[in-house]
Amino acid sequence: VEMEALTAVSVALLTVYDMVKAVDRGMRIGGIALLSKEGGASGTWLRDSGESGE
Repeated sequence: VEMEALTAVSVALLTVYDMVKAVDRGMRIGGIALLSKEGGASGTWLRDSGESGE
């Protein structure tokens, strides 16, 4: 499920970029990161507070 969530966020940000590219073509999309995950075969996972996500 986390892969689908990351994909959805990326697509949403690309949609925003497409809408505002006439104003600023130099904008950047970044900092997309998984913060936590629960369930599944690997169980619960939390990002360490020191990780930047980039």
